[in-house]
Amino acid sequence: MPLRRGTAKDAELLALRHENAVLRRQFAGSVRYEPADRFWFAALSGLIPRRHWLKIFPVTSGTLLAWHRRFIAAKWDYTARWGTGGPPTPAAIKKLVLRLARENPTWGHRRIQVPR
Repeated sequence: MPLRRGTAKDAELLALRHENAVLRRQFAGSVRYEPADRFWFAALSGLIPRRHWLKIFPVTSGTLLAWHRRFIAAKWDYTARWGTGGPPTPAAIKKLVLRLARENPTWGHRRIQVPR
C-alpha cells in the first residue's frame, strides 16, 4: 500500500476500532448498527479515500453514502424546529389590542386581528 496521508490512516484506524467495538457489543446474532454507529462510519468515510472503503468499512459504499445523505437531510430539515407563524404574542399586548377594539367600535372587526 503506498504512503497515505496521516489523516486518512488515523480515520481508517478509528473506523476499524469502532467496528470492533460494535461487534463486541453484539457478540451473538446479526450485527445491528445504531444511529451513533452509522454517524461514525459516515463521518469517517469523508476522511478516507473512496477506493479504500471496501477494505475498511463493514458495509458497502452505497450504504455509507445513504447514511451520509440521511444525516445531512436531517440536519437541514427545519420542519420540526419551528411552528407556523411567528412567536406567541405576550398577554399584555393581547389585552391592549382587545381594549383598543372595545374603545374604538367604529374600526370594525376586520381591522383588528386578535393575536394568538
